[in-house]
Parts: sequence; structure tokens; C-alpha cells
Amino acid sequence: MSAIARVMLEMGYTVTGSDVASQELTEKLAAKGAKIYIGHTAEQVHGADLVVYSTALPKDNVERVEAEEQGIPILHRSQMLARLLNERLGVAVAGAHGKTTTSSMIALVMEQCNTDPTYIIGGEIMDIGTNAKAGKGNYVVAEADESDGSFLQYHPYLGVVTNIEADHLENYNGDFGKLKEAYVQFLNQIKPEGKAVVCGDDGIINELRPQLACQVITYGIDEPCDYSAEEIRLGDRQVSFTMKHGAETLGTVELLVPGRHNVQNAMATIIVCLEAGIPFADIARGIKGFHGAKRRFQVLGEKNDILVIDDYAHHPTEIQATIAAAKATGKRIIAVFQPQRYTRTFFLLDAFSKAFGEADEVIITDIYSPAGEKQIEGIHSSKLVDLIKENSNPAARYLPSKQDVLADLQNRLQPGDLVLTMGAGDIWKVGKELGHRLS
Repeated sequence: MSAIARVMLEMGYTVTGSDVASQELTEKLAAKGAKIYIGHTAEQVHGADLVVYSTALPKDNVERVEAEEQGIPILHRSQMLARLLNERLGVAVAGAHGKTTTSSMIALVMEQCNTDPTYIIGGEIMDIGTNAKAGKGNYVVAEADESDGSFLQYHPYLGVVTNIEADHLENYNGDFGKLKEAYVQFLNQIKPEGKAVVCGDDGIINELRPQLACQVITYGIDEPCDYSAEEIRLGDRQVSFTMKHGAETLGTVELLVPGRHNVQNAMATIIVCLEAGIPFADIARGIKGFHGAKRRFQVLGEKNDILVIDDYAHHPTEIQATIAAAKATGKRIIAVFQPQRYTRTFFLLDAFSKAFGEADEVIITDIYSPAGEKQIEGIHSSKLVDLIKENSNPAARYLPSKQDVLADLQNRLQPGDLVLTMGAGDIWKVGKELGHRLS
């Protein structure tokens, strides 16, 4: 929402908005000229030509109700984004994991290579200091969110799918088949002259490929693909690899973000930018300047050989990839995870219990649940801890609150420790406070 608001401001529109609390993003919007209201009241939509809302806003919200009564057109966030993306050469990045990092990489490389893109990203790009910009170029780069089906609003020129997993099934009647059908529809909505850029290492993507009517470009590490990565060298908070197109060696790529998963994210980025006409050498230079997106393996503190890193990882696959990237530092990993949503924890309980095997120590906090979500009987963090002990890591503990975690860690961290906070809720506050106390 903040990214769309920023783009509309830069395009010259008058923008107002409301939120339940002031935060860094709302303050940045206010500094750019937006009128920000804290709290929701009916009068705040008066005079608007258009009202845009997010999935988080219920139908009985006073501002939505007032807009309907006043006859003001109302659009979901994805419909507003679709107006921007579909009119130009849209690059829509979808997938269970890697959307924010990949779209951020693409935006940064295009920006550094003078393509002047418009971009609307779910997380702040560390190297630019913002999550959105209204560019004058032909390309619009954005995340395409499958969680609520809103990515079906888009008709991109280039559609990227990083991977497909059974997540957000509460929005698909618990049916993974319906989620797969949605991905097929998304890719088949690519413009006739456009292309799909998909990860050929993903078994579900390969299963669905015969149903795709669009031109498809594949990339991967383990499976035969149009583009491949070889000579992968994983290091402490960095990685490098050799990029190939068929038998042709394009060159070496160096990244300042770690992990094998980021090799795949970089490959998708490189293909998109090659399709946009940017030479490989320029892409490689641009991508080397990428330091990540906010809450994506973000270093929050480092002192006396103690490192604090925060990551948005909230799905079992993401947790495993993030811990693997942390292991490359050679430090002792203390993984602190805050589950998000009772529904996700319910559907993925077994997979979560097997995701922490590579950590040296695991701490699980209470489930972070959005307002209005009903608790599911028997689904509790203490149960998850018991299953983790049984299935992947006996050194797992349950500490209910963020304050409990802080009190536990601050007195016993030793040189060589790495604290890794993970989750889509507010667990980042633990990492931030730990980092502050370290420094």
C-alpha cells in the first residue's frame, strides 16, 4: 500500500491515507506530501476520487462503507497496481519465496543501468532506501501476490515464478490444486509478445509447464534448463557463480547476499534484464551492488564476533534456506522463530517441525496472529517445540514473548554466536533491540 501511495505521489496525484499506527513508512509518505491519518473515520474519505484498500481491511471498515455510500470508486490494492503494470511493460514476480528479493534485484539493476523503471516492492531496497518509485521508462516491476489470488489481476510482459508451494491454502479452500490452477492462469495471462521466466528446479513448476500457452524461459542449478549456474561458491554473507546460457558462458556473477536460493533469485533477475536489452556485463556490475531488501538476511548488529541477523522467513522452506545461508558464516546458529497465523501453522505443522535441523539452538515464541483470526484448538507454539525436538532438533525451547527471548539471550551470548530472528510478524524487534544493545 505504501509503495502504491509513493508512486501515485510521484506521478502528481494528491494522496491521503489512514493506518492504525504511525510507522517509518507512513512518516516517509508524509514527508513526500501525503496526508496521513492515524485511525479510521468516515470523514477521511470525503473528497476522494478513488479509494484503494488492502486485503487486511474488512468490508465493514468505516472508510470502505462510507466510500460505498458516497459512490466513490473502490479498488483493491492489486487492481490499482494492475492499472500501472498492465499499461506498460510489466515485470510481475510471483512465487512462494523470493518475490521481494528478486523484484528488488531487478529494480536495482534496471535503475543502475539507466532503464528508469517504475517499481512497487513489498520490502524496502536497502541500496535505494525506498520500496517504490515512479520512473519514466517503459518497465514496471512489482511483486505478484498469490496469497489472496490478487496476482490474477495482472497481464505482464514478463512473468517470473520462483517456486510454488502449498501455502495460503486457507484462501483456496484448502486445495493445493486450486492454487496450482491460479499459477497457470497467471502465466497464461502474459501478453502475447511476452515470456514466462520460471525456475526449472521446482517440481511443481515443471508439472504445470505443459499447461502453459506462453513462451517459457527456464533457469536452474540442478535440472537441465535454458540458463544454468555452475561453479557456485558459497561464502560468509556472499556467493558467486558462473552463469551459462545453453553451452555459452556469459560470465561470473558476484553477490553480496548469501545462500544458494539467492543464486536462483539472481538468475531470474539476469534473464529479465537480458530480455530488457541490458548487456550481461552491465547486469553483473549492477547486481554486485545489491545488499538486500529490508528483513531479508538483514544484519542488525555485529560486535565482539557476535552477529544478529533478521529475516522475513515464515515458511519451512524459507527457514531451511535462511539457516543454511547463516551456516556459511561458520558461527553457532541460535534460530529464533515466531510462527505467523494459526492457519499456516496448522497446515504446515509437520514441515515446520523438520525445518530447524541445521540450527545449533532453536527458540520458538508465541504465534503472531492478525486481528480477527480465530485460534485453532490444539495449535500452539509449545506443541511445535515438542515436534521440533522429535523431528529435527532436540535443542528447541519455547519462550512465549519477545521480552522472554531478549532476557534469555542478552546475558549468555558468546563470541562466535549468530542470532537469527525469523518470521513475518514483529520478531524483528528482538533482533533490533539485541543489535542495539550489542553496539
